[in-house]
Amino acid sequence: MKQNKAHWEQVFKTKTPEQVSWTESYPKTSVGFIQAFKLKKNTPIIDIGGGDSLLIDALLDLGFTDLSVLDISKKALQRAQKRLGSRSDKVNWIASDIIEFEPKRKYGLWHDRACFHFLTKNEEIDKYKSIIKQSKSEYFVLGTFSTSGPEKCSGLMIKQYDCERLETCFNDYFYLQECAEVAHTTPFDTIQKFVFSRFKRRF
Repeated sequence: MKQNKAHWEQVFKTKTPEQVSWTESYPKTSVGFIQAFKLKKNTPIIDIGGGDSLLIDALLDLGFTDLSVLDISKKALQRAQKRLGSRSDKVNWIASDIIEFEPKRKYGLWHDRACFHFLTKNEEIDKYKSIIKQSKSEYFVLGTFSTSGPEKCSGLMIKQYDCERLETCFNDYFYLQECAEVAHTTPFDTIQKFVFSRFKRRF
């Protein structure tokens, strides 16, 4: 997946957070869905495709102590580390394509906002599902573009979802606890429709 890596390295090398559509001033929906699980503060949490998003800052502020961020772009992770300063030492940073990731430990919660929908081939989706199973995550929060959202992001095709499609996709391992369509306001004052879901492991 070298082509994907080169694409995202170029994005994070040349564009500021204000110049990309996915930037949030505060990750309200993600934080709300995570807090709904009432997790212990030492629960291992991994943010998939976290890049330089502010979710990790919010989780640190909330007192979570076992945090990991995975992203295909080293540049994105470096930007987040620079922003966090000394607090970056409290986070495990993983530079990897998600479908090449091999979890070395169990995660209590797997969070993914806008990474999964870039997987458009069945074999990629199946690989993602096998990796999240390997992680043995008990809880799962997923945000994707909805069926009324964009068809592309950063020049790449994405796969749209609604609540029913997400439930069907992950039903063999997780059961759906909550799902909602959310309107995201981009830094350009446009609206993108996301669908956010939270799941609990079946066994």
